[in-house]
Amino acid sequence: MYDVYDPAQLRTFLAVAQTLSFTQAARRLGVRQSTVSQHVRRLEAAAGDRQLFTRDTHSVELTEDGEAMLGFARTILAAHERAAAYFSGTRLRGRLRFGASEDFVLTRLPEILESFRTDHPEVDLELTVELSGTLHERLAAGELDLVLAKRGGDDTRGELVWQSTLTWIGAPHVRVDPERPVPLILFPAPGITRARALEALSAEGRAWRIACTSASLNGLIAAARAGLGVMAHARGLIPPGLVPVPARAGLPELGGVDFVLLHGRRDGRRDGRGRRGGASDRGPADALADAILAGGDRLHRPADAR
Repeated sequence: MYDVYDPAQLRTFLAVAQTLSFTQAARRLGVRQSTVSQHVRRLEAAAGDRQLFTRDTHSVELTEDGEAMLGFARTILAAHERAAAYFSGTRLRGRLRFGASEDFVLTRLPEILESFRTDHPEVDLELTVELSGTLHERLAAGELDLVLAKRGGDDTRGELVWQSTLTWIGAPHVRVDPERPVPLILFPAPGITRARALEALSAEGRAWRIACTSASLNGLIAAARAGLGVMAHARGLIPPGLVPVPARAGLPELGGVDFVLLHGRRDGRRDGRGRRGGASDRGPADALADAILAGGDRLHRPADAR
């Protein structure tokens, strides 16, 4: 299996599977889109001419065989990394200050972190869970080494992990009266979804009121399940018990959102095309970034989904 499935092709496959875009995968990997297409074709041929993606001019989707390949790709690449680290004699050690957005509280990010700690027991991992805006500020202040968070609409920094659409969600029974102010459930400032929600409502001249503010995603979910109001949230991360608000409510579109990895000043060395160096040149932040990118599809699936 390890001879048949080329690691470079598997990394390309994962990039396409997580971004659902050949163009975005090429940008992430620092290669041409034609190279991405070539890698996918060769991987499909190695898999017995199984189709891994269906695509047209508007969308890219994983096939059933593509879903199966996700698990195999992660397993092969993880084994490849462990073997490279073992035989190169490089054992990562030191302190790694990692910040993750509140958005990932209910995802399978803990599984990725657990595997990282198992593979790199001499790295002291310190986890901070905060709002994306706060994480950006702490990274800029040199208080974090690596951040997984949303980025603002005009921001182009960071390695794209995956893209989603922001949508309005609430309890199944919640109703939004078009004649009354929209009851909002919000993260506090500098929350990125908060800013997007208020900007969208203001642009349409729609009145609103704050029904709940909490820095905890679980606090917002509890308020939403109680029917106190509606909240802006990534479509790919909708918590159990909440649903998209029907279009008949007349709420404005919120646009897309990017989830990215950002490196601090102490680590994350790049070459001239934005790519990380080889195993001997990598630090703990690079290794964790690789693990998150390899398991990026787990980040928009609930923790109880397999």
